[in-house]
Amino acid sequence: MPFATAADGTQIFYKDWGSGQPVVFSHGWPLTADAWDAQLKAVADNGFRAVAHDRRGGGRSGQTWEGNDLDTYADDLSAVIEALDLRDAVLVGHSTGGGEVTRYIGRHGTGRVAGAVLLAAIPPLMLKTEANPEGLPIEVFDEIRQGILKDRSQFYRDLSAPFYGANRDGSAVTQGIRDQFWLWSMTVGIKGAYDCVKAFSETDLTEDLRTFDVPTLIAHGDDDQIVPIVAAGEKSSKLVRGATYRVYQGAPHGLAMVPGFAEAFNADLLDFARG
Repeated sequence: MPFATAADGTQIFYKDWGSGQPVVFSHGWPLTADAWDAQLKAVADNGFRAVAHDRRGGGRSGQTWEGNDLDTYADDLSAVIEALDLRDAVLVGHSTGGGEVTRYIGRHGTGRVAGAVLLAAIPPLMLKTEANPEGLPIEVFDEIRQGILKDRSQFYRDLSAPFYGANRDGSAVTQGIRDQFWLWSMTVGIKGAYDCVKAFSETDLTEDLRTFDVPTLIAHGDDDQIVPIVAAGEKSSKLVRGATYRVYQGAPHGLAMVPGFAEAFNADLLDFARG
């Protein structure tokens, strides 16, 4: 299997499909690169090179005790980009992956980047503070950590409902979609999954967003039960100069895997990449 070597020697698995201008995908917590398969195929079918990696801590990448933080995640993404010598890349990040893309640009700049897509992404800050009253209270994230420690298998089964909006009337989410969420999540080691909660909830990415100097698409569902749009997409769209802001009416957090919303996002993604 193909791997890039991170700065600390950790092996980072990646998929590399098709040829052309690279579109590089960073997945959400607690998933793997497989969550992007439909989008990987869509962009590769349309003349792009599709790349996605498993974040350290899960999937086929190394499960390290240290380094489960956004700085290291961003450096791991850089290791993949540099190992493949990708240039003029469109970076696409969902949820925590959007934080990874944002921190990558903040730490490594846009010398290899042509554009960025932040989908239901965590920036600028998920945690509720005096300066960020729209965020979620720390108790929400403490409950997530307890769910991981107590019975992560059942926790992930339950989490798949709000993640995909399966708990909404008229939902098109199948049991298969929910089952794959559980399957991917269970490949993530408990240490990496636990540590990542702090990373995605308490990392302030405000200043990273202000460094963006490439075309950026910020997309979010207005029925996101995981990353509230008012604390994320709305704020990020005002911090990134010249950003295009796309709101999907009625869409859940994991909209890229939900019938109807997935097709709309794929079309928007291809339009953006071509542009």
